[in-house]
Amino acid sequence: MASMTSFHPGLPVASRDRLAHIGRARLAILYGDPAAGDCLAVVEGWIERSWRRCLGHGQRPEQAPSFAAVAAAEVRRTLEANRQLTEAARPVLQKLGRAIADTRYFAILTNQNGVVVDVNGPIDRRDRRADVITRIGADLSERQIGTTAIGATLSELQPVWLHRGEHFFDATSVYSCAGAPLFGPDGNCVGMLDLTGIETVERPELKHLVTQSAQSIENVLTLSRPHALLIRLNWPGRPLGGEADGLVCVDGNGCVTGANQTARQLVPQLGLATSSAMHCRDLFAMPFEMLFDAARQGSRHESAMEVPLWTGLRLSALPLLQGQDRPQASLHISRPAANSRPLKDLESELIRKAVSDALGNVQQAAKALGVSRATVYRRLSPGKRR
Repeated sequence: MASMTSFHPGLPVASRDRLAHIGRARLAILYGDPAAGDCLAVVEGWIERSWRRCLGHGQRPEQAPSFAAVAAAEVRRTLEANRQLTEAARPVLQKLGRAIADTRYFAILTNQNGVVVDVNGPIDRRDRRADVITRIGADLSERQIGTTAIGATLSELQPVWLHRGEHFFDATSVYSCAGAPLFGPDGNCVGMLDLTGIETVERPELKHLVTQSAQSIENVLTLSRPHALLIRLNWPGRPLGGEADGLVCVDGNGCVTGANQTARQLVPQLGLATSSAMHCRDLFAMPFEMLFDAARQGSRHESAMEVPLWTGLRLSALPLLQGQDRPQASLHISRPAANSRPLKDLESELIRKAVSDALGNVQQAAKALGVSRATVYRRLSPGKRR
């Protein structure tokens, strides 16, 4: 436990005190020391729940966590299955990389199982503590590496901030991280976005940054859904047309094809959607044709309107026919962002990993990946890469 309670001269007194309190809370929860129970209040409920889940998995804090990656062939399938997510996230990851460039934090994107599918930011590959958690295909789920922002976010489905000893394993107490879940247009969790630093000062404000960034990714995913009408929603008096809007995509018959998480918070019925299609008439206490009529008027000023909900509340709405919302439409996920990390680079990294796993046996690596040896040789040769 020395790593949990030792003081760091460069830290402010308040931060050192908090680390000491966290260390005592660990004694109480993880080691059953009743004398340390006075510091339990410093640990949030979701952290305690995560610690107890780890104990339930048979993990012990003093054990070395597993930073193993999934098999190379499985990484390839994971990247393909999450292509839409990684393409939607790339512009956001690029902006995040610039925002955190001077903080020693970096960004990690995972799928819903905690497997890394992309990274960005100032990653020091010479530092093994950074390298092991930023490899494409690394399994950073709670069952593998205990309590982290990644595992806790995917388990609790809420934004979190986690500092030093609030991680489960002693060995992961060097990390500080913020995480936010990513929800797809159907309301299901599709992954999470994480910001991690190593032996850095506490920056809880990153929880706000990662939450806003996750919302931007969700918006791109929602706008990629086929739709005849996009309905932007917000409370009356709030401006419409920005990242904070609720987004509802509707087909020509008024059926909902997708919605972002903000819309699900504004309109409770969206959160109750079943496998059957949700219709505009289930959301708004008005004929859905009025939304299309308002959008056809063309002018944003003229098409903005108030819509009644079945709860008795009202929302401001901006219905837009497909193609009218140009600034957002330009973020279509199939269009690569400038200076983005192409999928072929991720695939090249996967091929290098497969060759490494096969101890340099190219034929074995090609077989595991389901590609030809020529493909492996070509992707390993920078001069021939296309």
